[in-house]
Parts: sequence; C-alpha cells; structure tokens
Amino acid sequence: MSTQQSLPKYLQISELLIRDIAAGRLEDGARLPTERDLAAQLSTSVGTLRKALSELERQGLLERVQGSGNYIRSKSEVNSIYSFFRVELLEGGGLPRAEVLDVSKQAKPTEFPYFGSNNEGFRIRRMRYLNDIPAVLEEIWLDANHAKTITPADLNEALYVYYRKSLDLWITRVEDRIGLQPKPTWCPEYLHLNDTTVCVDRLSFDQRDQPVEFSKSWINSDVAQYVARIK
Repeated sequence: MSTQQSLPKYLQISELLIRDIAAGRLEDGARLPTERDLAAQLSTSVGTLRKALSELERQGLLERVQGSGNYIRSKSEVNSIYSFFRVELLEGGGLPRAEVLDVSKQAKPTEFPYFGSNNEGFRIRRMRYLNDIPAVLEEIWLDANHAKTITPADLNEALYVYYRKSLDLWITRVEDRIGLQPKPTWCPEYLHLNDTTVCVDRLSFDQRDQPVEFSKSWINSDVAQYVARIK
C-alpha cells in the first residue's frame, strides 16, 4: 500500500542536498561538481537539477559564481520539508521516502499521552526509507477531530505538508523521547529490526500549541541513527 503523492523530482534533489549540508557531508564553501556531472550522479536532467539548485539558492544555501561554479553556503536555520525528520544514515544525510503500510481509524490506546479531545485517532503505519534503504518503522496517531477520513492515496511523502495543505494543521514544535523498546509484532521482515531497538516517542503540537499527534518510530540502528543538532 504505497504513498501515491511523491514530491517533485527537483524537490527530492534539493531536500537530499539540504540534508547532506546539515549532516556536514557538503561543507560550507564546498564547490559542487559541474551541473552536467552532478545531474549524471543524481540520475536526473540538467534542467531538473537547475530547479533544485535554484531552490537552494532561494534559501541562501548556494552561491552561484559566474565562470567559477556553484558553492555551498551552510546556515543554522533551513526551511526544509523534512525539518522535523531527525533520522539519518550512519554516514549522514539520506533522502527520506515513505511507504504507507496501513491507515485506519481506531480508539486511542489508553497508555498514550493526551493529544486531542477525541477518543479516536487516525493510525498511520509507514515504512521510511533513506536513499531507498529501509530505516524506520513508524506508527503515527492523529487526533480524529482534524479529518473525516484519511486514505493512503491522500498522504504525501512529507506528512506535515499534507497536514498543512489538506487539514490546515501546522506542526510547530515537537517533544521527542528516545529509549529502547521491543519491535512491534507487525514489523515487516525486510526491515531487520532487533527484538529490542531504538524507539522515538514524539508528541507534536499545532499552531495553537495544542498536542494533536503522537507517534512511535523504531529505528534500524544498523543503518540509521537519530541526530539532533543544536546551535
């Protein structure tokens, strides 16, 4: 049951480069390969690459020097689609991709923290890939007051973008708690999670600073890690 709405190719490339900048894989002042060579490395056209580089330039992360090339300009605050997604490959970065496993409306588990007044929530189970490597198993619960129905076809690669565009719901801050937890019984075999693995419990708050979402993310620590950068 796959997500139907993928990000445009140029945004996928710009987000990949942004995450590489944040991870330090592309350092401030680094000169990128020529556009033709970089497009070939990323398996895209020069035109699509130029749209991606224009997005980086708009955010102040790229400087174009006439006759010299394109240079990285890192900064502490970046308006990334995946700003709240804190999992990276062990070597850093990695482009996220989501595969929806299941969407259903359920009674909220009683052991969860408060996240909205409705007794029901939409439960979204997803597999997250980084550079097409299975890395994170997610179970996301959204308070049922915010939508009448949610189907897999509704969802975008970036869930918070879907919230904003379709539900007028803006996630403005989150609280993460990291620990070791048993892998869920519904974990697909191809993720290869250990019986006990790193898990991130996240409580998310909307534009009114009210808790509206609770999620659990089990990380395959053989390929990925949780990273928080504080500046």
